[in-house]
Parts: sequence; C-alpha cells; structure tokens
Amino acid sequence: MGQKINPIGFRIGSYKPWKSRWFADNKIYKDFLIEDIRIREALIKKLKLAGITDVEIERLTKSMVITVTVSRPGVVIGRGGTGIEDLKKFILSILSDLRKKKIKDLKIDLKVNEIKNPELSAYLVAGRVAADLERRMPQRRVVAKTMERVMASGAKGIKIVLSGRVGGAEISRVEKYHMGSVPTQTLRENIDYAQVPALLKKGYVGVKVWITRIKEE
Repeated sequence: MGQKINPIGFRIGSYKPWKSRWFADNKIYKDFLIEDIRIREALIKKLKLAGITDVEIERLTKSMVITVTVSRPGVVIGRGGTGIEDLKKFILSILSDLRKKKIKDLKIDLKVNEIKNPELSAYLVAGRVAADLERRMPQRRVVAKTMERVMASGAKGIKIVLSGRVGGAEISRVEKYHMGSVPTQTLRENIDYAQVPALLKKGYVGVKVWITRIKEE
C-alpha cells in the first residue's frame, strides 16, 4: 500500500489536515474546487523565488483565509507589507476571471508561515534535484549530495526515486536511492512527500522524494 498511494493523502485524517477546508453544496462545490486549484497553481508559480512549499485555503461566509508556507517570507511580505497587498489583488483577479464578474464583498486574509528547516521540505528538495538534473549534472552525484545534506539537517531517512530517460538513456528506467529509515506504511511516522518533473533534453524525468522527519515542524 505504501508504494501505491500518496503518503500525505494516506495520512490525512490521522494527524495531517486537509489543504482546503470549507463546505459547499453540490451546485457550487465544483466551482470552489476549481478556484482552489487555480489559486494554488498561480501562487506556487508566482512565489517560486520565495521557496513556497504549501498553500492552505479556508473559506468562510464572506472571507477567505489563505496560508502560504515559504522558506523566505521577506520576499512575500515585501517592504512595509506591500507584497501582501499585491498578492491579495492578484488572488481577487483570479477569482474575478473565474467567476466572470468583479468581486467586491469578499475579504482575503493572507497569512505567511516560515519553514524552520528548508532541507526537510520534500518539495524544495525535489525541486532542487530537478533543477540540478536540468543543468545536466550527473544524477548519482546530485542525489548523493542531496541525501547527505538532508540527513545532516536532522531527518530520520530519505528516499529518492528517478523515473524516465535517466542520464539520456534510450530506454526509460527507474533508479531508487535510499538512506536511513522511510517506513511508508506506518501511519505514525511523519513522512513528507513531493514529486517534481525535470525537463531534460531527452524528455521528462520524474523526481519523487520521501523524507522522514523526527517531529512536525
């Protein structure tokens, strides 16, 4: 089971919360779902330089609370909080485009959380590995340095899987790298997971990262 399911989705309900928290009836459920997906994709793309890893959305009657988790909060906040106001306008523009009308009565509350240890974030680690592969660095050297860096930061274990035309091979293959303990089927373990595609000259290579943390950040 641990090999066939998203480790984060597997643990939702036991101790990991939902990324979107709201209730809607059948008529507007699909609209809210599409809005959450578009907002999350847009924020991840816009705040890439800030090291964004997570976007949580909570809807109330006439307000929306959006919490972004980043490694460099100063990039998001900006000088005197101007970055926060710009992001609120950006989110309102996305909602206006989707609803095809100007939104006036919706309040956006944007919260910024800082990652205490970016080396223990699976999304940032996977993104760094994908970026190194796109710069044509040898995959084994990249993975070895990454695993050593993560273990030195206090992780209990890390697993990295590369799949596709790794190293420009004619036939796609899967390479697995492992260090420490990564019990994928143990619900009590705090395992962070992320997958990021790397676009290489010969095609895409998928990068999957599992990190076993000691405790919740």
